[in-house]
Amino acid sequence: MNKKNLLAFAAMAALLTACQGGQALPPPPPNQTQAKSEDRELQSLSLFEAQNVTTGERVRIFPTVEAVDAFRLAQGGARKTEATSPLTYHGGPVQTAPKMYVVFWGSSWNDSTGDPNGVGARLKAFLGVIGGSRWLNSVTQYTQSDGAHVGNAAGSFVGSYVDTTSTPPRRPTQSQLAAEAAKAAAHYGDYSANAAYIVALPHGIKPSGFGSQYCAYHSSTTAAGHTIAWTNDPYFPDAGASCGANSVNANGALDGVTIVGGHEQAETETDPFPNSGWLDSSGAENGDKCAWTNLENNPNAGGYPTQPLWSNANNGCVQSY
Repeated sequence: MNKKNLLAFAAMAALLTACQGGQALPPPPPNQTQAKSEDRELQSLSLFEAQNVTTGERVRIFPTVEAVDAFRLAQGGARKTEATSPLTYHGGPVQTAPKMYVVFWGSSWNDSTGDPNGVGARLKAFLGVIGGSRWLNSVTQYTQSDGAHVGNAAGSFVGSYVDTTSTPPRRPTQSQLAAEAAKAAAHYGDYSANAAYIVALPHGIKPSGFGSQYCAYHSSTTAAGHTIAWTNDPYFPDAGASCGANSVNANGALDGVTIVGGHEQAETETDPFPNSGWLDSSGAENGDKCAWTNLENNPNAGGYPTQPLWSNANNGCVQSY
């Protein structure tokens, strides 16, 4: 069995154990001693949620292509959307005026060693066009408790910077990534629920589970007494086809940058502090329900590769709204 098939088999076995019947497993008992390894910082609770085995914190993961396919095939069908149950509101804030910030962690982003594929330029270009786009506009149908809708205005990508004050460890933990997001919040001075802090990792830096369990994840953390939303964006080309490379274009090493990055941003806007925003009855967010389906170079998102997003109004996945 080759390495790729072995990873796919392992992913399927893990998901079948963690996701029987689509139900989340209960968290482990307090103080339970758990076997830990370099590649298992997160244990799956369901297809799209995992828990840190050390801290107990939960994150919203975007599984690899193989993991999603294995789960859906085990449920009796080929790759397709999840159930057609609608998203429902769970009482927390949504991003009524989204602001996207990126911190490129480590000085290697300033030379070719940290970004040999041009991920930084692609990510910034994509974020710069999706605010106000028809692709992202489906998020505006979702509201928070005061009736305010999720926003979708042009110019919502505020900016980015390279953090040269520290170097990311070879396998940064969830806590270390969250701390870097908090540092970015201090850099920009925005601690509002509308802020989304994307921690972009350079080539060769691979958090536990990246490329085998997940492609990215989003969560929230405390910074200066506030709660902020943040995303773990590893260097997607390092995971190859498992995280979207060449999934739309023949020479599409960067396809996953926008597919995965867009998925995470849409979910952050509708569920910035998981799981208090919009989810369906199985716990899936608006990106999850359409994960790895109907990918295209989307004219409604600057021509970049995207996946569709779930729309309650359409009772399905849409690439434009």
